[in-house]
Amino acid sequence: MLTCDAFGVLPPVSKLTTAQAMYHFISGYTAKVAGTEEGVREPSATFSACFGQPFLVWHPTKYAQMLADRIHHHQVDVWLINTGWIGGKYGVGRRIPLKYSRAIIDAIHSGELAKAEYENHAIFNLAVPKTCSNVPNEILHPERAWTDKSAYHKEITNLAQLFQQNFEIYQEKATKEMIAGAPDLH
Repeated sequence: MLTCDAFGVLPPVSKLTTAQAMYHFISGYTAKVAGTEEGVREPSATFSACFGQPFLVWHPTKYAQMLADRIHHHQVDVWLINTGWIGGKYGVGRRIPLKYSRAIIDAIHSGELAKAEYENHAIFNLAVPKTCSNVPNEILHPERAWTDKSAYHKEITNLAQLFQQNFEIYQEKATKEMIAGAPDLH
């Protein structure tokens, strides 16, 4: 899955559990950025269920369950790739360089990241690789790239709350497994 996090708090790559894959698929988070939509001057969070909400015929939870069935059937890894900001939110940090995004995709395709050691990314509980060829370790875990740690914690909490608010409309039909992929602010 591909996202562009303008808050600068999601890792450039995360290995998702099936529950997280369903949750992030239902959420469809990214940011509207200048050049992608008319009139957008500064990035803003946006959510589009299954990354294509206007085109859905069924409830997003049905598509998420179909995704989970295919993940299990084919025994595949699911990755969340973030091409957004690192070291700070928009206006503070910088966009993740394309050469690092390419290196991450190469590491996924080669199988390198499937074998990597992982550490937990707090609140979103994402599995973040400790290393990735041709990618500096300090940008793999977003908090380490921020100089202002309190600003980082404010932004990650803000984004997690946006995820939770967005998911409220799906909560009624979501399974416990789908809900288990949500950020945890406790």
